[in-house]
Amino acid sequence: MELFEKKFYESMTSKVALLNRITYYIVNRKGKQMRPMFVFLTAKLVSGGEVNERTYRGASVIELIHTATLVHDDVVDESNKRRGFFSINALWKNKIAVLVGDYLLSKGLLLSIDHGDFDLLRIISVAVREMSEGELLQIEKARRLDITEEVYYDIIRQKTATLIAACCSLGACSVKPDSPDVETFRKFGELIGMAFQIKDDLFDYGETKIGKPTGIDIKEQKMTLPLIHVLNNCSKEERRWMVNSVKNHNRNKKRVKEVIAFVKEKGGLDYAVGKMLAFKEEALALLDTYPESDFKNSLHLMVDYVVERKK
Repeated sequence: MELFEKKFYESMTSKVALLNRITYYIVNRKGKQMRPMFVFLTAKLVSGGEVNERTYRGASVIELIHTATLVHDDVVDESNKRRGFFSINALWKNKIAVLVGDYLLSKGLLLSIDHGDFDLLRIISVAVREMSEGELLQIEKARRLDITEEVYYDIIRQKTATLIAACCSLGACSVKPDSPDVETFRKFGELIGMAFQIKDDLFDYGETKIGKPTGIDIKEQKMTLPLIHVLNNCSKEERRWMVNSVKNHNRNKKRVKEVIAFVKEKGGLDYAVGKMLAFKEEALALLDTYPESDFKNSLHLMVDYVVERKK
């Protein structure tokens, strides 16, 4: 990871001093770095412990694209904080933040093109397309608040799971291109991503401070799994009250608290936890065909972390 961080920072460098100042700020406020870890562990698992320059480039590209989407998200959401630090748009304003996001995206694509990693580029480009579609699908559906569980899964598969799927398939592809492992680990990553997003949904109902306030999804009219399950399994009157609360009273703290309490009481959280664990088990089953190794154990630990993390 230390070597990766060095290569990642180098992949962002520019002749523009302002850009270098901003990218330095980004690198020094890194998050969990779960995505590059998935790239490296997957590569090592399928190759018996080998990683190569393509693996490092793949991990850098994923992190560049992921960072670009976060920078753009903060502009769209008018968010002034990211991981407890000021966001790029808070410090340098929206126009600069959008341009920095575009710059990181292009740097990621060029890193693949300059080295002829077209197989890796395809994986990344599909992920970017799907993430955009997932976000737009969510916006389109959120207006009507009549999301079925299936549509919800479609949204999170594209919005969140597709990037983790790209990490894992990219790791496999970097060391064993054209092998069946590439598709196996795409599926593995997708299942992990589904569990990851459901865990995020559950934080909206938690008591602990995790960097985003409780009830923020309801305030933003985001349809999450606990809410969808209860909406589809309560009486007409209760449903009307819930829809009205989310649509027209989502800024009312007391009303949002009532919705949260109602979702808990009706078993929405338990249902979502069950689904999250089912995705986790399905993912781990894909690892069963691979021999025991430190890399396999580490992937198991990563998967456990996804569903047990506190923020």
